[in-house]
Amino acid sequence: MVNEEKRTDMKNLIAQAIRLTDLADYQEGSIVSRTIIDKKMGTVTFFAFDEGQGLSEHTAPFDALVYLIEGEAEIVISGKPLHLKEGKIVIMPANEPHSLKAEKKFKMILTMICS
Repeated sequence: MVNEEKRTDMKNLIAQAIRLTDLADYQEGSIVSRTIIDKKMGTVTFFAFDEGQGLSEHTAPFDALVYLIEGEAEIVISGKPLHLKEGKIVIMPANEPHSLKAEKKFKMILTMICS
């Protein structure tokens, strides 16, 4: 289950210095998401995954960059598993199947650029 905070909260982020890890807390047995930027050209979304939570295999029409802020995750792209830890990034190519799973609870930023 994914919980999305109200977009009106995004106004509280403008022209503010905020630690990424403080954008949302973990919720037991859940995935929390918070939209930071939502524009025609792309989106930036913060996620907090509780341990064992994940997103099943899916595709997206645009390239996406994942930046792992803290914790550990397994991201599988086109059948290739990648183990990410804090500070690592990965680019998920457009139209390629991918999935995510929290090996330990983790927080990430997902940046999707539309073309």
